[in-house]
Amino acid sequence: MQLSRVPTGSVYRRDGARRPVWYARYRLPDGREVRRRIGPAWIGRGRPAAGFYTRQSAEAWLADVLGEARRGTLPGMVRTGATFADAAAEYLRYIEHDRGRKRSTLFDYESILKTHVLPAFGQRRLEDITTAAIEGWLADVSLRRWRDRPLTERTRNKIIVVLHGIFRRACKVWSLPLNPVAQVERFPERPSGDIDVFSAEEIHALVRATPDAQDAAMFAAAAFTGLRMGELRALRWRDVDFVRCVVRVRGSYAMGELTTPKSGKVRSVPLIDVAARLLAVLAQRPRFAGDDDLVFGDEFGGWISDDRIRRRYAAAQLRSLRFHDLRHTFGSLAITRADIVEVQAWMGHADIKTTMRYLHYRDRGEAARRLGEAFSVGEPASRRGWALEDLGNGTEPSVQAGPAGLR
Repeated sequence: MQLSRVPTGSVYRRDGARRPVWYARYRLPDGREVRRRIGPAWIGRGRPAAGFYTRQSAEAWLADVLGEARRGTLPGMVRTGATFADAAAEYLRYIEHDRGRKRSTLFDYESILKTHVLPAFGQRRLEDITTAAIEGWLADVSLRRWRDRPLTERTRNKIIVVLHGIFRRACKVWSLPLNPVAQVERFPERPSGDIDVFSAEEIHALVRATPDAQDAAMFAAAAFTGLRMGELRALRWRDVDFVRCVVRVRGSYAMGELTTPKSGKVRSVPLIDVAARLLAVLAQRPRFAGDDDLVFGDEFGGWISDDRIRRRYAAAQLRSLRFHDLRHTFGSLAITRADIVEVQAWMGHADIKTTMRYLHYRDRGEAARRLGEAFSVGEPASRRGWALEDLGNGTEPSVQAGPAGLR
């Protein structure tokens, strides 16, 4: 049995072809001897130039390294025998089988790894990947373009999340001393809050322009209940309660898998008249109208593909907006008649900050009136010697008629 040793070391100077250089020689607790270049030696007078080392600063550098080795946090101290590709494969297995993540999440992570991360780190040893290496790579990624567009802050942050999960799992499986991604800062996301949505009139026009009754009902349901595409695909007739005017969202179907809704919770959404009428017409069809049948299925009553939905939607739409923008349309219209907590519950948002993106669609007329009262002084402006319609038409109000203090 090999005893763990206290890490020790020393520094020495070697004359190079261009300038002298400081090196360190130290021994790790497992007995391995390491030699590393510290940096160019400072041989001039006064304060050393940036990037140069005196004997004192070289010894301080070594002291920091030995301190990390004693704490077990020195990068490269542990030999894992695994590459980053090995760790990525283990993480995907872990979140699929041990954590039970949805297939759509797994597909998203696999895509990120295959497209961005594995080409850079796949064959590198786990212990050789440092925080500095990851930060340098992310800075380079920020300048790249993907499908003729620069990577968004949201995509780069998603890459950081995946990397953090991989190394966190690697710390448990291969006893890595630290997670190099733990100190990597996320990119600030600055959503504009501006969402392009349909008006109520446009939704009615879209429904009228759709020749297929099922497609028309689906588009209306997406816009007037806010259900996501996967939730629409999983909707069954037992979930549509015409008596209580409600739709219950119990599941979501995506990537060939039936799972819970995105929030993980069942929710109920009010069923307005126009959507109810279209669904009622669909419920009269001769087949696939039983409680356990899908509301929006294919010609055999099975799962309808999302590609088919998007193709039919693209053929019918009057303006080039995504299918998901029908859900945004619901949020923008619902917030004008309901409070934000209700809208959050109807849309299944886990965080109310997500719902707040729709607040600027509210009618602010009443708020403007109340705010105007807060700024009013004495009598209403229309009784201060001039009429409101005089403002801006060239008529100059009399200062003598203004409030006291303006005379």
